[in-house]
Amino acid sequence: MIPIRTDTPIRRTPVANLALLAANVLVYLLWNLSPAWQGLEVRHLVLRADDPTLTQFLTYQFLHDHRGPMHLIGNMLFLWVFGNAVNAKMGHLPYLLFYLAGGVFAGVGFAWFSDQSLVGASGAIAAVTTAYLALFPRSRITFLYWFFIIGFIELPSLLIITFKIVLWDNLIAPNWFGGQGGVAYSAHLSGYGFGFAVACLMLWLRALPRDQFDIVALLHRWNQRRAFAELMRSPQAQAQARYARVAAGPLKTDPLEAQAAAALDRVTELRARIGQALAANDRAAAAMLYEELVTADPRQVLSQQQMLDVANQFYLLRRYPQAAACYERFLQHYPRSGEAEHVRLLLGIIYARDLQHYEAAEKHLRESMNQLTDARRREQCGHWLDIVLAALGRPRPGPA
Repeated sequence: MIPIRTDTPIRRTPVANLALLAANVLVYLLWNLSPAWQGLEVRHLVLRADDPTLTQFLTYQFLHDHRGPMHLIGNMLFLWVFGNAVNAKMGHLPYLLFYLAGGVFAGVGFAWFSDQSLVGASGAIAAVTTAYLALFPRSRITFLYWFFIIGFIELPSLLIITFKIVLWDNLIAPNWFGGQGGVAYSAHLSGYGFGFAVACLMLWLRALPRDQFDIVALLHRWNQRRAFAELMRSPQAQAQARYARVAAGPLKTDPLEAQAAAALDRVTELRARIGQALAANDRAAAAMLYEELVTADPRQVLSQQQMLDVANQFYLLRRYPQAAACYERFLQHYPRSGEAEHVRLLLGIIYARDLQHYEAAEKHLRESMNQLTDARRREQCGHWLDIVLAALGRPRPGPA
């Protein structure tokens, strides 16, 4: 079976992943077209586990078996299928650093167990694959298969990555049927472990945008269900749940816990419906559901793109207080987003032009003037800052 696509929407061009794909292909072509490259590779670029240098832990990742293109094609296919979504979720520079670090960790794992030489991007791509699993465990992957007939099948990523790609291909099949010669299973497993652990850590620390479908959220809900099942083992709790006040004896569980559980279920449902509405491009429905969400729990924050989509919808509907609140929450939780600069300027203009909240407008416009590099946007920001300062009766400071 060969993976050919996932159902994860890509909301930004995966520039870093495309650059990595191009770099791998370019190095392969140079290696095959230039005899000088072959000699250089043998001496300096391959990871020699018996006597490695620091640079080899990076350079080996861009080399592939020059005896045929299948090594390269297989790796690039997996990088294309899983890397685009991970790149879009992480951002370009973080993804590039993650990819290279995954390859380094895979190389260390290989060198620990072997004294052979290693080439190939499969260790780094293994890290990307399990990062995809951590970020999108509820997604589905379409595979091309052939067994007397050729067809396509769609399978859950949680099942296929965990049991087929990681366990079967790298642990079970090699032990039962004998491993394929030249396959660096230790590098693969090291990459898989690194990618999953680091992606989970980034989610837990909120270094990546969170949503209700990532692996940390799924584990949290599983733990809640486990705790509830443990609670319901009590016959008294079962009677209370079934017959309410008719059940004999008071239930020792705090009623606030049941109320909190119901509220959590409501929040989870609303977040799922918002995601579905945005996936269907029904932003008006998503905006209405978001209002229900923050009414149920004012602390709720959507992913970066979802927050922007909802805020933009409120803006298009001219519901400026709601739009401003969404943009404020976006800046609070995603200050390093590539969209933050534009959002801050727009928020300052909304406060000045539409809401006449001049103090808030001045704050955002002054911050924008310090951050903007585009001349046209700086001119626009200066125009509105002049209007705000005039409304507040304050002179605008001249150039130093």
